Amino acid sequence: MAIMNVNPTRMQLTKLKKQLITAVRGHKMLKDKRDELMRQFLDLVRETKDLREQVERELENCNAHFVNAAAVMSKESLDGSLLSPKQRLSVEVDSKNVMSVNIPQFDANARTPDKGDVFPYGFAFTSFELDDAVESLDRVLPDLIKLAQYEKSCELMSAEIEKTRRRVNSLEHVMIPRYQETIKYISMKLEENDRSSRTRLMKVKDMLLDKAHHYSN
Repeated sequence: MAIMNVNPTRMQLTKLKKQLITAVRGHKMLKDKRDELMRQFLDLVRETKDLREQVERELENCNAHFVNAAAVMSKESLDGSLLSPKQRLSVEVDSKNVMSVNIPQFDANARTPDKGDVFPYGFAFTSFELDDAVESLDRVLPDLIKLAQYEKSCELMSAEIEKTRRRVNSLEHVMIPRYQETIKYISMKLEENDRSSRTRLMKVKDMLLDKAHHYSN
């Protein structure tokens, strides 16, 4: 592990020790964040899987109703019946912060509260199969919107988990070891300088004593 390019001084040693403490604390916080994000992500993935299976069943049922309607109605009558919808759906998009991730919140609202407005046609010239098809599509629509919300949330949380994982690995395998190696290097340098200084002082002391008391004679 390469050490940092710094001057081996006591001031720099103190500074690096403080930075190491901060890095270790940050590493722990990021690990806790990653673990909690992973827990919530897995819970959301399970919910998304269950909802997707439910939506696929509902869409299969909806498609079967439309196939039945197409079998008893002409293409022109079927297309004309669905040409001018009376109901309109709007989706309000908000967000919720989960562990620093802004996950979307979708809220669907119909233009009118009248359930009958979901049928864009009169009942005199259409079949009950078409009614069943439109009703089944109306029922599955909220689940489709929720599924979109869940899948987008999974995507955003997955990206945040990966980003947090890279930061944790960078601190754990690069930054913290580099701080530790640099601190060790500076400490050894300072100890070496202290020994050299003590040796020089002892030599100077011996020279002064020899000069004062003629120990060499």
